[in-house]
Amino acid sequence: MHRLGLKVNEMANPLLYVHPTCSKARAAQDLLDAAGFTYDAVNYLERPLSAVELHRVVAALGGEPAALVRRDGCFAELGLHPAQLIDADAVVAVLLDHPELMERPVFMVGEMAVIGRPPERVLELT
Repeated sequence: MHRLGLKVNEMANPLLYVHPTCSKARAAQDLLDAAGFTYDAVNYLERPLSAVELHRVVAALGGEPAALVRRDGCFAELGLHPAQLIDADAVVAVLLDHPELMERPVFMVGEMAVIGRPPERVLELT
């Protein structure tokens, strides 16, 4: 599907935020690679996103900002509660302190982004 009449290859610096041991992130990379798309893969644990970058991702995703936060066992172990994720500022604050909680993979093209769960969702921005 083409959005705004542009292909990923024609957009400036598409980004795929990944955790290299995540099977969903690897599957998203495989899909994009097989389709021949050019993008930059960013390991967000080696290079955590800044507050500005996180706000940009939250805005590009649309919908509920809390969707960007993983709420698996680690979330509760850190003493966090879903009710804390009330808005974009709260989500950004949690992810600045705990980048490992960022949902993955996130594919961002221009000012649009999707969470690649399932991995095929990354193809929505192509």
